[in-house]
Formats: sequence, C-alpha cells, structure tokens
Amino acid sequence: MSQPNQFSLLKQRRFAPFFWTQFLGAFNDNLFKTALVVIITFDALSWTTMSPSLVTNLIPGLFILPYVLFSATAGQLADKFEKSGLTRFIKWLELAIMGVAALGWITHHLWLLIAGVVGMGIHSTLFGPVKYAYLPQQLNKEELIGGNGVTEMGTFVGILMGEVLGAVLVVQQPHGLMLEAAATMLVAVLGLLAAYRIPVSPAPAPELKISWNFVGESIRNINFSRKNRTVFLSMLGNSWFWFYGALVLAQFPVYAKDYLHGDHGAFVLLLTIFSLGVGSGSLLCERLSGRKVEIGLVPFGSIGLTVFGIDLYFASLAYAGSAGALAAGLHLDAFALLAQHGMWRILFDVLMIGMFGGFFIVPLFALIQLRCDPAHISRTIAGMNILNALFMVAAAGLAIVLLGQGFTIPQLFLITALLNAVVAIYIFSLVPEFLMRFLAWLLIHTIHRVHTVDAERIPAEGPAVLVCNHVSYVDAIVIGAAAPRPIRFVMDHRIFKLPLLGWIFRTARAIPIAPAKEDPWLMEKAYIDIAQALHEGELVCIFPEGQLTRTGEINDFKGGIAKIIERSKVPVIPMALRGLWGHLLSRNHENVFGRVFRKGWRSRLSLAVGAPVAPQDVSPDDLKQRVAALRGDWK
Repeated sequence: MSQPNQFSLLKQRRFAPFFWTQFLGAFNDNLFKTALVVIITFDALSWTTMSPSLVTNLIPGLFILPYVLFSATAGQLADKFEKSGLTRFIKWLELAIMGVAALGWITHHLWLLIAGVVGMGIHSTLFGPVKYAYLPQQLNKEELIGGNGVTEMGTFVGILMGEVLGAVLVVQQPHGLMLEAAATMLVAVLGLLAAYRIPVSPAPAPELKISWNFVGESIRNINFSRKNRTVFLSMLGNSWFWFYGALVLAQFPVYAKDYLHGDHGAFVLLLTIFSLGVGSGSLLCERLSGRKVEIGLVPFGSIGLTVFGIDLYFASLAYAGSAGALAAGLHLDAFALLAQHGMWRILFDVLMIGMFGGFFIVPLFALIQLRCDPAHISRTIAGMNILNALFMVAAAGLAIVLLGQGFTIPQLFLITALLNAVVAIYIFSLVPEFLMRFLAWLLIHTIHRVHTVDAERIPAEGPAVLVCNHVSYVDAIVIGAAAPRPIRFVMDHRIFKLPLLGWIFRTARAIPIAPAKEDPWLMEKAYIDIAQALHEGELVCIFPEGQLTRTGEINDFKGGIAKIIERSKVPVIPMALRGLWGHLLSRNHENVFGRVFRKGWRSRLSLAVGAPVAPQDVSPDDLKQRVAALRGDWK
C-alpha cells in the first residue's frame, strides 16, 4: 500500500496553519537581520564606526542572547498553556517588535534596530518550544520524520527568501529603508493571520507552576534531560550543529566581499545555495529513512559536514589565487562570480554542507520528540534552545577571537570542519546506537535493497520478543535497520570473537549465549539478562534455531523461547528473512564467486513481520510454522 507523501500534510489544518506561521516567522527574522547585516557590511560608515566583521559576528550573538535568558520560561509556558493561543500572543509580540524596528529604519537609528534584533530573539525563544512540541501532538509517529523534514525545509526556504528579499530591498535607492520597514510589518501581519487558523493543541501540564528564576529553571531543565542519555546527547548534537552553522554563516558577508570580491549579491548567492542545501537535505530524510526515525543518517550527515567543510577551505584558497588578477576594489555581482574559476566548487561545497546538515539535524529533532517525556517536551526543547544559544554564543566568541588573532575566514572553515570530526567521534562513542544505525543504514541502502512487510507490527514501545529464521551473519543488522527502536539481540558467544562483527554486536549491547553443555553459567546469565531487558521494556530478538542454516531451510526451533516466556509474560513477534540465503556471510557452500555474480549488487531482501502471539499461546513448533509461512518459498 502506498504511503502518503509528506507534502500532503500541507493540505491539512492540523499542520498547514502551523507551517505557514513558522515559515513567516523565519522569513521575517531574516528579512530584518539580513538587511541590517548588508547595511553594516556595505554601508558601514553611515551607521557605525565599529568594524563590519565585529558587527556581523555581534548581531547573531545578540539575537540568541534571549535564548539563554528566557528559554526556561518559554518551555514552561508552552507546557502550561494551550499552544494555538500562545502562538497568537507571540505573533502579536512580533508585530510590536517590527514596529520598533520600522522606527529604527525610518529614523536611521542603529540602536533601535539592535533592539529589534534582541526583540526578534525573544520572539524566536518563545516560539521554539511551541514549534517542536506541537508536531508530536498533531502528527503520528510515522509522520514525524516527514513533518520535521517539511518544517525544516520551510524554515530554511523562509530563511532564504527573507535573506534574498532583505538584501535586495535595503539597497534600493532612495526608498530601500522604507521598503524594508513596510515589508517586515506586512509579514508580521500575515504570520498573525496564519496563527489564528492553528487548531487547539491542549497543554500537557496545565497544573504546572511557572518558576521565573530562569537560572535555576534552566539548570533543572537540563538536569531533567540528562536523565535520558540518548535524548540529552541528541540535544548536544543539535546544539553542535548550530555552533557549526553559526560560525560558518556569520562569515558569509565578509567572505563574499573580501575573499570572493563580490557585492551584496554574492552574499545572497551563498545564503541561497546553503538554504537550498538544508531544505533539500531535510526533505530527502523521509525518503532515505523509510518514513521512520532513522538516526543512522546523523553520522552520515556529520561525515559530510567535515568532508565538505575541509574542501571549502581548499576551494577558497584556489579561488583566491585566481581572483588575484581582479582589479583592486572591484566587486562582482552574482552572475559575474559564476564565471570565475573555482566559484562552482565553492558553491558545491556550500550546497553539500547545507544538505548534509539537513541529514544531521532532522533525525535528531525527531528522536528528541519521540523519546522524551511527553509531559516535559516543551521544557526539553527549551533546554535544548538554551544549549543551542550557549553554543552559538561560543561560536561568535570563537570567531571574534580567532579573527582578532589573525586567522583568515577560510581557516575558520577548516577549523570548524576538523572540530566537527572530533565532536562527532566523541558523541558517537558515547551513544553507539547512532553508529550502529549508520552501519545498518549503509548495508540496506548500498549493498542491498530491503523491503519490509508489516514492519509496523514491531511495537514502538513496551517489551516483546522477536523470533526470526537465522540465515547469515548480517541478519541482526537487517532486522535492526527495519525496527523503530533499539533491539537487544541474543547471539552465539563465538560471534563476539569475530574482529568486526564482534565489535558491532558488543556495541549494540547484544546478549551472548552458549549451549548448556559448553558453558552453563553463560547460558543462565543470558536468560537473566533477557528477563532484565524485557522487565525494562526493551525489545529482545532471538534466533530459535540456535545456529545458521546450512541448507537454506528452517531448522527446528529449540526450547529457549518457552523458557524466556515462562519468566517474562510478553508478546512474541514472528518474523522471516527472505533473500539472504547465498549471501557471502551465509553458510551456503556453493562457489563464492558464483554466488556474488548470481546475487549481484543491490540484491533484494525482505523482512516479513507476523502478528503478535500472546505468551500463553507460544510454543516452538507453532512459531516455526508461523515463520515458515511468512518466509514462503523465497530463501
């Protein structure tokens, strides 16, 4: 049965008004901020005596300062109050802030505009917890990746359009400042109208008492999130992305002017390409993840951020060499830049950084929404916003310090890319699940094409035992890639001695088991570990045959499953792997090379999932029959 496209959400009231509200908010933020950055960069002397590089790094810092101060309060408000009404209040606030900014444009008063920057930071701080807590209330679990992808795409398209229009409007003579003021007011009004169409979204904790001590509440929010290790480290990963993005994006105005020898159109071109990259990467997440929260994309995104960040440094050096022939002081428009040697390589790197950033950020958002406490989701998002703000302030501070020490902007790109590699290795070593899912995702998207049948029968929460036929050494990886959550596999202890597979399964917290005649203590310990995992609400998968098939047929199921269910009264989910017999890591004794050529690259596999079996109905023979029926004739 075909699945609805993620864009179908834009036709539904539970999503569309919210989407346009957040889209217009992102649009207006950047319509305003970009115009201010362009004016400071290309017409600095008429506004301030400060260095343009200092101001362009200072403005993002001032915008995110409210995240540090008010995120804890914003999270409490979003958990306590109904979200559609709170959104309308925030949109009225935006209208007032844009009124102050409009006065700044008209009177040519820089500090009123700076106040507008801080005000829009407050607006975004208040809306952030509402935005990401709204989605899991209104969307089904299988819609979360698609909904987050469309939301992130809309956010970055809004950013792009705001940046382009802001950069274009403000330089129009003689009425550019007036046009900018009018445009920001109009967009604020449109956002307010959209907010009035958002459906009621009940408060998860209406009894909550607001604590106005933002320092104490911020610490409590972060400490609460730390109790869930995966969620907290996902928050840190999210914050790291904003560090990376803030440090790189803040350099674009001066980079476009001093390194690419471009005018304000060059700056807009860089922002356009970056935003298109993030938008396309966000949308591709649903296709690449198979409509589930696939955190295996996070390491994939991180690799791209490092690789293309490093190449941007080398591409910048190559371009600087060719640009040396340009006349001193000559600033090229966007079309002239495209004709310069090396410019397409720079744009490709910027596009790829944006795209891999989308792969990185969307699954992290969905994972946080899915695994954190529903009654605390807004405060969790608020805690993440606090971390985001601290990381972005650190990014602005690092850029100011390094530039002050004589580092060049391309060198900043290189340092950021290398730091990303270090941070990624650290995070993935703390949460091996990310790396495990990445390896599984690679397996089923490169070497094989995996089709799942009724995979939604694997429970998204609560304990259960999965049973499956055992065909190859990669069975567990294929099953793990199809599941919506981590699985504890019970595996022969000898597998843990294999160089690569042993590390993979130890990392995945697989449970080693041995026959009673070989190691009775290890066998008993395995049953204790299984019972403990089920007691804690985890999924456990066993291969009741006890060994890999040597003929391609399903061997008799042993009595271990009955012993497990006797201790833990949980449902059993029968499953069948199809198409793995003859795999290089199966025990097919035919000629290895013949098997490779017969199977071919991207060979088809399938995982069929049967209906749950109640614990009182479980027997080894019955489960074998169910698995055989699911497998059919396709080995």
